[in-house]
Amino acid sequence: MKTLIGGAIATALGLIGIVVWWIPFLQLLAGAIPAMLLLGGGLALYLGFDEMKDSMKGDSGEVVGEDLEQAKQEIDDLKKELETLKTDKPAGE
Repeated sequence: MKTLIGGAIATALGLIGIVVWWIPFLQLLAGAIPAMLLLGGGLALYLGFDEMKDSMKGDSGEVVGEDLEQAKQEIDDLKKELETLKTDKPAGE
């Protein structure tokens, strides 16, 4: 209940403040909007650049560390399986 009353009072005072100080409010808004656009645009550029860098790194197909060892082991296993399939071929073929 206290929150509801406090919110109502703050809203009323804010509305009165905007009406009384309309011109300073517009000046503040005129200064704040370009600053917000500048900061938001800079953040979007940074995130876009970072995402582009990650996608370029992922497209190169580099395998490092444990992944490299695991890939080598899998290749060796597949080679062994291929050799056993070649030797187990029926005589009629």
